[in-house]
Amino acid sequence: MPPKKPGPPNTFGTGPVRLRQIALVARDLAKARRLLTYVLGTEVIYEDPEVAQWGLANILVPVGGEIIEVVSPTRDGTTAGRLLEKKGVDEAGYMIIMQNEDAKKRREFIEEKEMAKVIFSHEVKGKSGEEEGWCVQYHPKGIRGGVIPELDSHAPTKSNPEPLRTRFSPWHPCGPDVERYTAKMKEYRHLSLIGAVCRLAPGDWGAELASTQWEQTFGIPRSRDLCQFTNARVGFVHGEEGELEGMVSVSVGVVGERRRKAIFDRAREMGALKEERERRYVDMVGVRWNFSLTGEDEWEGSRL
Repeated sequence: MPPKKPGPPNTFGTGPVRLRQIALVARDLAKARRLLTYVLGTEVIYEDPEVAQWGLANILVPVGGEIIEVVSPTRDGTTAGRLLEKKGVDEAGYMIIMQNEDAKKRREFIEEKEMAKVIFSHEVKGKSGEEEGWCVQYHPKGIRGGVIPELDSHAPTKSNPEPLRTRFSPWHPCGPDVERYTAKMKEYRHLSLIGAVCRLAPGDWGAELASTQWEQTFGIPRSRDLCQFTNARVGFVHGEEGELEGMVSVSVGVVGERRRKAIFDRAREMGALKEERERRYVDMVGVRWNFSLTGEDEWEGSRL
């Protein structure tokens, strides 16, 4: 179903949706791991053995309560590998992974309206076999932005009554040891995922149509060409001839100028720091990384 013309709020229903994870793809996972963890000053908190069934290896890195994932093909014929071949690159943006209150219910709505095709769906179960949530991936064909969208949810529990609104709430891609990985999220609470930008296909000037389509399909409130998540924004820019479709940038918030300077210093050391019109950014794992101040240092001598 094509998106309606941009305009007043649509009738398909929107609600709180959180940008929970950005996935990137790289041929050389070890290289991406060294660069990403060193520049951000963070660490890998999980490597999911389950992704091997799709011919992939991965790492998960916390930026506060959100996650940066890097996947890498381990055999021929994977979706991630074909993406790199199609683009003619070794690294690229791959997925935008969102969290809402009920991904199963939204899937039923999406399929009823024939708005997108499901390529993978998984029920997340607790230790005693009860339903804890859902993971649903959608085919990128026909969805503007050049990334695979995934919409997940966690069911409320006594220990996690507001999974969508609690910053360090459980997140099933990080594995079964909730206490361990949420402790690591808190350790890097000075970082936060605050946005991403996707470029449309060459010749596609429908940036506002793209945000409208994501609003209608996934229930994310929008403003012009921006999708407004509870914690971040994802924007769309017009396609340009000679420029690849897909994710072009990720934005991370940093508490304290001292910490942000340390990130730029480490990026310079690794040859990844770039300057453009008096603005500094980091070229890393196939996308541009912007770092914005989100507060002052909490105390002298705190962790960089």
